[in-house]
Parts: sequence; structure tokens; C-alpha cells
Amino acid sequence: MPFKPEPNLLAGPFATRTSMGPKTMSLQTEGKPPPPKAPGGLRVEDRIGIQAPPEVIWEIVYDLDRWHEWNPTYPQAQGQIRIGELVSVTLALPGQPPQALKPRIVDWVPNEQVHWQLSMMGGLIRTLRYIEIEARGEENCVVDNGELFQGLMGPSLGKRMGRTVQRGFKAMNEALKARAEAAWTAQKD
Repeated sequence: MPFKPEPNLLAGPFATRTSMGPKTMSLQTEGKPPPPKAPGGLRVEDRIGIQAPPEVIWEIVYDLDRWHEWNPTYPQAQGQIRIGELVSVTLALPGQPPQALKPRIVDWVPNEQVHWQLSMMGGLIRTLRYIEIEARGEENCVVDNGELFQGLMGPSLGKRMGRTVQRGFKAMNEALKARAEAAWTAQKD
């Protein structure tokens, strides 16, 4: 009886007979942990280009007590932007009655961003609101103005209210653009 070599049971269909089986990939590459996952939820945002430096835009965003002068989405705002601080804002979305809110500032970086968080219905609805300023040159920026709807019921609220919320953010962005560009023009003259 002729001798038959044993099949290489560890090799896959494309492996050579010298293979030691399938290679597994490690989630830790070069001793580094995997990248963090993006936060879950539903994002609603509006972006706008503004012809002004980030410092000019930040000065307007940071001064909550003067939001009533320019901001149609938050016609009333009070407080100081500091991590952990509660601020008082009145949200006035198109076609909706004004709503008084007390979000907590969770992050801020001067000339770059402010984030606040709000929890409703015992945490079933959580929102993370953000205004982020990205410099694109010495005298121009892109502003992201948005909200991340989280929690068990947050994404469904975001879907239901998304277009209205986005229209409010757009109106706020357009008003911020007009104010910042006017301020920057006045400073240059």
C-alpha cells in the first residue's frame, strides 16, 4: 500500500503546508489600546463658515449674558462657562413654545469649544450640546453647532424634533456669523 501524506489540518485553503494556522489579529497594536468608540446617539447639527478669527467668535459665544442681543435660538441665557457650572437658557425653536433649561457645562476650551449636558426624565433623555470653532486660516473659521441625543429615549426625540432643532441651529449660526463678521470688520477699521 502506497504511503499517503497526512493533510495539514491547521492550514487554510490558501495556506502553504508550512503554515502554522490562521493568524489572529490583536486588538492591541504596538502596545496601544484600541481607539475609543464614538458616543452613541443621534446627532443633529449645522455648520457655517465665518470670516473672523476664532477669538472674535469665542468672545461672542462666551458672553452668555449678551446672547439676547443676537441669538434667536436662545433669547435668554445666564451664567458662566466653567466646567461643572449650571447655566440657565431659554430655548426658542421655530414653531415651539420657549422652554427654560438648566444644562451643566461639561467641557470648554477657549477659542475652540463649549459643551453642555442636559438630562431629562430621570436620564431617559440625555443631550450633549456643543458649539465648536475650527480655525481654517487666520481670519476664517467653521462653526459646528449641534446636539447629540442619547439615552433610551433620546434618539427617538432627536428623530421627531430633528428638523426643527436643525432650523434653530441654522438660525443661531447665521446670527453668530453676522455678529462676528461685523465685530471683526469694526476691529480691523
